[in-house]
Amino acid sequence: MSMTPKKSSLPAPSTVMAWEEFVEATGIAPERLRELLGLGWLEARASAAQEFLFRDVDIYRVRKLERICCDFELPVLGGTIIVDLLERIDSLERRVRRLQYFEDD
Repeated sequence: MSMTPKKSSLPAPSTVMAWEEFVEATGIAPERLRELLGLGWLEARASAAQEFLFRDVDIYRVRKLERICCDFELPVLGGTIIVDLLERIDSLERRVRRLQYFEDD
């Protein structure tokens, strides 16, 4: 009996999704999605068939944007600024925690 692990023959899961899948996953209106692409806030790759492909990590960002815009009755541009600032704060807080961790050693 061999102790070497068997290689999986399954393909790696995709990290991108088509327009329809992204709209369904986020609940965003197609017009709003076009607006976000026009602002450059979301970036989409083009498939070989010239279809938009979105990163699955952007689902959370779009959901957060929609929630903030709805809760505070903000226009899209205002919501994108807030989401960007929240992401920057989160990144800076993680950096501070890492620096504190290395100081404690």
